[in-house]
Amino acid sequence: MSLFDAFSYEGKRAVVVGGATGMGAAAAELLLDAGAELVVMDRADVTLAGAKAIHVDMSDTASIDAAVAECGGPVHALFSCAGVADGTPGIEKINFLGHRYMIDRLLDADMLPKGSAIGLISSFAGIGWEGQHDLLREYLAIDDVEEASQWAHEHGKADYMWSKRAINAYVAQAAFGLTKRGIRINAILPGPTNTPLAQANADTWLRFGTDFRTELGIEPSTPLDQAYPLVFLCSDAARVLTGVTIYTDVGYMAAGVAGTFDEAAGAVEFMRSI
Repeated sequence: MSLFDAFSYEGKRAVVVGGATGMGAAAAELLLDAGAELVVMDRADVTLAGAKAIHVDMSDTASIDAAVAECGGPVHALFSCAGVADGTPGIEKINFLGHRYMIDRLLDADMLPKGSAIGLISSFAGIGWEGQHDLLREYLAIDDVEEASQWAHEHGKADYMWSKRAINAYVAQAAFGLTKRGIRINAILPGPTNTPLAQANADTWLRFGTDFRTELGIEPSTPLDQAYPLVFLCSDAARVLTGVTIYTDVGYMAAGVAGTFDEAAGAVEFMRSI
């Protein structure tokens, strides 16, 4: 045994939801390399050798129920990575409500044991959630997926930004109760990352922050760049971290808040105002 073993996943069972492509796929590869027994769930085909593949549609609670039953327990680390862009039917379910439903089902079945951890992928697009907390609290109070989905549509919130703000609020709200059960929950908020989803929305997703990256002489993050902090958050090495939403944006948020890069400051102010 060594002190560094806290970063290892040896003897742990990890589940990556949305692990066929992008950041989820990178996290899945990293988890295998870290020694985890790995289950990958996705609507797309999972091709990673060494992982148990389970089909799941995160917009369909029956599909989630079937996936949880097929997976079984225990689940020592759950990575909620599935996500879609604006314009996708059911975005509010796929990006947040389905993930919360799966977490609830795992909790109900005692499949997340004491010492387990949950990691979600939010987005820089989710900043400013604190200013919307009263409305988010109203949304999060609706347990039923279909009722919450209807609320999102009726309030004009069935979109990408709201789904990511909901993740951030959920992480903060759920942390205390989960900690009582010995379970941690955290999320990363990636900046522009070169994933297939980002490539499909390159004019907006990958263009954002171009001036900042040019000034620093860097490129958009890779999926593996984002997988490293996500996997860390669910490792024993991060056992004092819970309820945390970490900006994995190469310092863009910090530059905006501190005013060290004018364009970032403007973007942060704008995002917080809407």
